Amino acid sequence: MSSPSHALSQTTEPPPRAPAAPSRHRPHEDVQALLTGTLFVGLGVVLFGHVGLLSGGTAGLAFLLHYATGVSFSVWFFLINLPFYWLAWRRMGAPFALKTFAAVGLLSLWAYLIPRWISIGALAPGFAAVAGGLLVGAGMLMLFRHRASLGGFNVLVLYLQERFGWRAGHIQMGLDCAIVLTAFALREPVQIAWSVLGAVVLNMTLAINHRPGRYMAV
Repeated sequence: MSSPSHALSQTTEPPPRAPAAPSRHRPHEDVQALLTGTLFVGLGVVLFGHVGLLSGGTAGLAFLLHYATGVSFSVWFFLINLPFYWLAWRRMGAPFALKTFAAVGLLSLWAYLIPRWISIGALAPGFAAVAGGLLVGAGMLMLFRHRASLGGFNVLVLYLQERFGWRAGHIQMGLDCAIVLTAFALREPVQIAWSVLGAVVLNMTLAINHRPGRYMAV
């Protein structure tokens, strides 16, 4: 027979607390994430562009068109993303679409302004690939966690992750590598190789840090 003190401890022990419901980001937190995330991506884009590398997705298409026509990356990036806003609005909701539109506009602005604010001398392509990939991946991660994206393939991979549970980083990696491989007509093979490294670094950052259920705040 158990002692009274043991029985009392069994009856008075509080039940385990249920996990707190995730709190939504406040508007000023979303603004901070949009500004910071797009700035990080903008810095990565500038590093890529300085040594003639590419990224994946719609940014990669914008780089290809920039190298082929001489029209700035910022203009091409903004124009290419216009058709994807309908998918963002239809599939992901108005708040996501509006944040994505703001993020695309901000990145286009940063990509235009940053080269006018800083001057880069010597820049090794390997460093640009790794550092640029990390910056772009970290910036995209900030945007994803605040229910925003950089349009284009970002909208598609986030929809597939939410709909089917597929990892955004893995889907994006496949799409990015396909875009980079089309650049052989415009870039040297060594630049393509460094671009593939940048795409791998970028998407491994997403694959490791952006998993369904790992980050609860939306």
